[in-house]
Amino acid sequence: MMEFRPSLPRKVAGWSLLFLGAIGTVLPFLQGFLFLALGLFVLRHQYIWAHRGMGWMEGRWPGAVSRVEAMEGRLIARSRTASQRFRERTTRILNRR
Repeated sequence: MMEFRPSLPRKVAGWSLLFLGAIGTVLPFLQGFLFLALGLFVLRHQYIWAHRGMGWMEGRWPGAVSRVEAMEGRLIARSRTASQRFRERTTRILNRR
């Protein structure tokens, strides 16, 4: 069963990437497929059709999808660490006063 995680910023980013991908299929200087794949990746927890598309891509290119998901995990871990450090620093600064 798929878990939906509704998020407006994620939807805006995903739809923007899909739009760039659609334009990129026509224009020679944009990598259309890359933007379409990234749009599906961003929207996979928002819509069932994007989740199915990611399933198709995982069956077609399992190594690439697993590397992108691992990269997403590392980015989430880094952002959590950075936000925790920021909170600690601001708490220290505010407690000095």
